[in-house]
Amino acid sequence: MNQADLDRFRECRVLVIGDVMLDRFVRGNVRRISPEAPVPVVEVVEETLNPGGAANVACNLALFSPGVMLLGRVGEDIQAQQLKLILDDDGVNSNPMLVSKHLPTISKARIVARQQQIVRVDREKLEWLSHEEAEEIAIRVSKLAPELDAIIIEDYGKGLITKELLSVVSQIAAAHKVLVTVDPSPRNPLRWSGVHLVKPNRLEAFAAAGIEDHFLPVSPSENKELLQVGEILLEKWDTHMVLVTLGEQGMMLFQRDKEPHHIPTRAREVYDVSGAGDTAIALLTLALASGKDIVEAAEIANQASGIVVGKLGTACVTPEELLNAFAETQSEA
Repeated sequence: MNQADLDRFRECRVLVIGDVMLDRFVRGNVRRISPEAPVPVVEVVEETLNPGGAANVACNLALFSPGVMLLGRVGEDIQAQQLKLILDDDGVNSNPMLVSKHLPTISKARIVARQQQIVRVDREKLEWLSHEEAEEIAIRVSKLAPELDAIIIEDYGKGLITKELLSVVSQIAAAHKVLVTVDPSPRNPLRWSGVHLVKPNRLEAFAAAGIEDHFLPVSPSENKELLQVGEILLEKWDTHMVLVTLGEQGMMLFQRDKEPHHIPTRAREVYDVSGAGDTAIALLTLALASGKDIVEAAEIANQASGIVVGKLGTACVTPEELLNAFAETQSEA
């Protein structure tokens, strides 16, 4: 990983399609219990707004490329306006976004005191994408496809990603030779036929394969349960590659007609895993779109995730941090 790689990243145009959210964090201190009810009183010190879901993936990408677009579904509300301002500031083109007249923008407010989450307040109405909405997305993707290098499908099981949507996006991408990667949701058991790679985390992978994870005390390459999961998912999802993120054990790559490949973690310290999956799919896809092979791309994603888990809260990795991490790895070799 060097400056030339970063220069190629900047030339890539990527469209993120998925469930977008607005994350609100209210942080403060607790000194007393409310006289109205047995609950802590949080004295607010800081309040922040962050892109969530597919919007966070897009913002991860935008640090490396100016050609990032986001297609999700928002409502006609203040949360949508706030999210658009954040995306604009981060350099993400949100013009492809769908606006619903009857659904709210998905938002999650977390009340945190001394790094302990006290309560989370969700604002959402789950409704599957309609046929008319899927047709509108097909029109928008068709217009963008000739200029795209990759599409990321980011599924949080909130209703946007359906079998119909997957079918039309896959067909459009195939016609224009556009790379398609997927970050799946266990709440939405789709068959990911037609995509190049699916990236579940460990929990999602075992659940999708229908196998209980006993967390065997062996390396991933020797874990018979994990190896079986990879074989099952390649067939079940009918995809070329499956990359399973394993937290502190790194990543495991499964490909058709090839031996599984384990990539050890690069994390030095783990403070918070929030957003690590978003960073992984973003950098993995960008690396593949820039011409890297899958092993090189997975190593870049793994290195980026190792940086993010060392930060508190939903965070991103910068190009400088990624370059420095690879330089340190090479100096230690």
